[in-house]
Amino acid sequence: MLKESPRKGLIILAFISIYIVWGSTYLLNKIAVTELAPFYLASIRFIIAGVLIFIIAGALGHSLRITQKQFLNTLFLGFLFLSFGNGVAVWALKYVDSGFAALEVSAQPLVILILMYILQGKKIQPMSIVGVILGVLGIYLLIGQKEILAQENAITGILMIFSVMLSWGYGSLFVKKADLPPNYFVNTGYQMFNAGVILALMSLVFNEPWTLPQTWQADTQWAMVLLIVFGSIVAFTSFNFLLKHVSPEKVATNTYVNPIVALFLGWLFLNEKITLQSVIAAVILLAGVYFINTKKKLVLFDRFRK
Repeated sequence: MLKESPRKGLIILAFISIYIVWGSTYLLNKIAVTELAPFYLASIRFIIAGVLIFIIAGALGHSLRITQKQFLNTLFLGFLFLSFGNGVAVWALKYVDSGFAALEVSAQPLVILILMYILQGKKIQPMSIVGVILGVLGIYLLIGQKEILAQENAITGILMIFSVMLSWGYGSLFVKKADLPPNYFVNTGYQMFNAGVILALMSLVFNEPWTLPQTWQADTQWAMVLLIVFGSIVAFTSFNFLLKHVSPEKVATNTYVNPIVALFLGWLFLNEKITLQSVIAAVILLAGVYFINTKKKLVLFDRFRK
């Protein structure tokens, strides 16, 4: 057991990681995808990250042996979360700004809530209904901007990101009942490595150009290193650490912060425009996410029931 003050320090660092690092991956992917093909980019990232995680897990004494069922489940989740989920999201960044993509993805809890209602018949609570209404309004304001729709293939990018949200949403429901490796580090390693192999095959099917790292521009090289080390290894490890030491709803606050970080970094480094309508959409979307995640009861509804 960690002593209270060192553990508190690690918790703070872990929160900084999932707030800043995950928010910055939109910028890093946007930089890299300007030079590299999307599936090739993602495959390199996850294969290397998966191998590094296996090495670290082995050094820490964790067994890498898993059952056939666990392997197939990590393969399926790796496809949903990373091969399709991340690969198509990176592809979409060819058509939309990184900040816009992050804002659209911030509606992920709304998608999960609707999938739970459709697939599991789970009742939507009054507070969540408010969140759904705000979420739909926020998405409408976000994707309905003339500045966004005027961009070439913007609709394609928007639909690609929505398909990614569906993939992540279904994966989030599947993981709760799936038989997976008990060690979260080993589990993440298999998902990343399997996803990387699938992405490499997808890259070959789409006949993407493959280039050697030494031929990449310096910005692309640095973006890839940061994506592998921080985006894939540090952030995921921090996320799993927080789930063991902090309540889930507090961990979920990264949903509020990531889009803000992505918008700011996209504006700062890529000169992406932040429109007033985007700001309004962001506020409404994040308010909707809050209502969906909150455990508080809606007093108005309770009074009517009484």
